[in-house]
Amino acid sequence: MAKYKVGYCRPPKATQFRPGVSGNSRGRPRGSRNLATDLAAELGELITVREDGRHCRVSKQRALIKSLMAKALQGDVRAAAAMLSLYARVVTECPEEQPVENNDLQILRRFAPRLLRSFQKE
Repeated sequence: MAKYKVGYCRPPKATQFRPGVSGNSRGRPRGSRNLATDLAAELGELITVREDGRHCRVSKQRALIKSLMAKALQGDVRAAAAMLSLYARVVTECPEEQPVENNDLQILRRFAPRLLRSFQKE
C-alpha cells in the first residue's frame, strides 16, 4: 500500500474535514431565504383588485403590470418606457418560451422611440 502523499491540493489527513461535519459551522443556516425567493413569494401573493366594476383576485405581480400598463396607456412617458424595456428584456431573455423573429425585434426597437416622442408631444 502506497503512503498518502501530502502536497498541493492534498492536505494532511488529520486536517481534512470529516464526513458529515460542516467546514463552516457558523455559515448560512439551512433553509434561509435570499432576496430572490422573498421577492418571488411577495409577488406571487394574491390581492383583490376592482376591474371593470368587478372584484377579482390576481397576483401582486399581475396587479403591478396592469397598473403600469394603465399609466402607459394614459400617456405617462416613464410608464411607457418602463413597459417597453420590460417587454424587450423578457423577449430577449426567453427566446425558447416566446419565439420572436429578428424582424419583430427590429420593429419593436424602431417603434419605441416614436412612441415616446408621441407621448412627449401631448
